[in-house]
Amino acid sequence: MTARHASFAEFYPYYLTQHADRRCRRAHFIGTSSAIASIAQYIDSLNPWWLLFAVVSGYGGAWVGHFFYEKNRPASFSQPWLSFRADWVMYWQMLTGKLSW
Repeated sequence: MTARHASFAEFYPYYLTQHADRRCRRAHFIGTSSAIASIAQYIDSLNPWWLLFAVVSGYGGAWVGHFFYEKNRPASFSQPWLSFRADWVMYWQMLTGKLSW
């Protein structure tokens, strides 16, 4: 069971410990990138299936990373909103080179 965290500043360092394996971070990065592309497709086509694909690919990438590489339970199961925010911060840090992927 994941410990509850009172703030994002307290949660994010813990979140990074749950993503120590670079393969997990890569799976997150690929899933989040796919979700962004799916949202762009939705905006272009207005086909709601793209929104479903965005959710499936975004969470799917994360869950693959956790279940196959980290062998831990995704933080989104216990703290979904902090985890969602942390995923975007981690994505940005990987995109800008602050965090290796």
